[in-house]
Amino acid sequence: MHAVTAVVGATALLLQLVLVLTGAAVLVPTSRPPLPVALGRLVSYFTIQSNVLVTLGCAALALGRDGLVWRWVRTASLLGITVTGVVHWFLLRPLLDLTGASALADTLLHLVVPALALLGWLLVGPRPWTSPGLTAATLLWPVLWVGSTLVVGGSTGWYPYPFLDVGRLGAGPVALACVGVAAGFVVLGVILVLLDRWLPVPLAERNR
Repeated sequence: MHAVTAVVGATALLLQLVLVLTGAAVLVPTSRPPLPVALGRLVSYFTIQSNVLVTLGCAALALGRDGLVWRWVRTASLLGITVTGVVHWFLLRPLLDLTGASALADTLLHLVVPALALLGWLLVGPRPWTSPGLTAATLLWPVLWVGSTLVVGGSTGWYPYPFLDVGRLGAGPVALACVGVAAGFVVLGVILVLLDRWLPVPLAERNR
């Protein structure tokens, strides 16, 4: 199942890249910037970064790779892709009006890959996989992402997500949104560590 998730993730990322290269909007319908700017914006999306981590982590699992780095990637990918799916469903999806290939890429990146990643972990593991320390270390990624996003947004006026737009919303509401997302990450991290210990070891793991 991890191989399937890796293939779907890679396909979704490639499709979105092709859309950007051909001049389509990046995830949300906006004016078309020059290609270098569009590519920079593409990799600035938390959605893209979390899908990259899922694809790499699942590919590593399918190939039997292990180690501290891969465990960090896998843990970060599970937390990141869960937040991606939840935030998109409740905050961003109502704002979108995508059609055709753009709608397909959006669905794959925000719904299909998150569902496959979580189902894969629940059904085939591997478990136990993470630890409180490793899970806490994964939080460095979203913290750095938020910080860099606000810095770049402050200098360019462009933000990848509406709830981070300081120029439009003001610092207070954006700070509240960041605190809410951070709290969500912490809660999900605690849940992940507990489930990693409490859920039964998948049959495939027991037979190794």
